Amino acid sequence: MTPQLTLDIFAEALWLVVLLVTLIILPSLLVGLLISMFQAATQINEQTLSFLPRLIITLGMIMWAGPWILTRLLDHFRMIFEAIPQLIGVV
Repeated sequence: MTPQLTLDIFAEALWLVVLLVTLIILPSLLVGLLISMFQAATQINEQTLSFLPRLIITLGMIMWAGPWILTRLLDHFRMIFEAIPQLIGVV
């Protein structure tokens, strides 16, 4: 097992997590910003007005990008599974 192989696996996993979280959370942040600007302009301070659209957008992104997310996760786990002999030093 080389440290470089382990670091490469962790670096790819970290990048995958950042990519997937950004894909799900960024649209929710943008919708939250738009709603906050609307609330500031109209001085409506209702918490559910901000929460519900963000929840709907987040769930929509998960549904829309779900197959791609699952494919990326399965590819990464397959790569880790195939690298097990190299990690334990058999090959």
